[in-house]
Amino acid sequence: MTVRTDISDPDVRAAFEAFPDAFHQPLRDLRQLILETAKEDPRVGILRETLKWGQPSWLPARPRVGTTIRLGTDRPGEHLALFFHCQTSVIRDFRNGPGRDLRFDGNRAILLDPDSPLPRDLLRLPIRHALTYHLKPVKTPKVDQSEHQTASS
Repeated sequence: MTVRTDISDPDVRAAFEAFPDAFHQPLRDLRQLILETAKEDPRVGILRETLKWGQPSWLPARPRVGTTIRLGTDRPGEHLALFFHCQTSVIRDFRNGPGRDLRFDGNRAILLDPDSPLPRDLLRLPIRHALTYHLKPVKTPKVDQSEHQTASS
């Protein structure tokens, strides 16, 4: 999927440029993954790109759809950090499921090696979860069991 890759907001562009050189491309790749994942799910709608806490951030423009995703580095500056709101279940659910082999910073971030390929398919899961966090899960319709009972029941 092709998504526009230019950063139109000068503050967001400056935040990306302020990261160490070794982090520029991997962070742009993470940004691209966030944009692609949002575009794949029509429930997300328009995605706002802005700065929160001085970090590039994304949030659905419509209220009560998703929760903020931020990009940055860990405190020592050794890893890429994909941040999620720490009071959501996004990290917990991911860490207890398919993401169990990744590195985490508590309930707030997935830490990634800037020199390793991104596990793109795996990272789509928490990204999608965050972008649709406040939406009700799609429920399977209940089947009326009385309609499926045989005459001998």
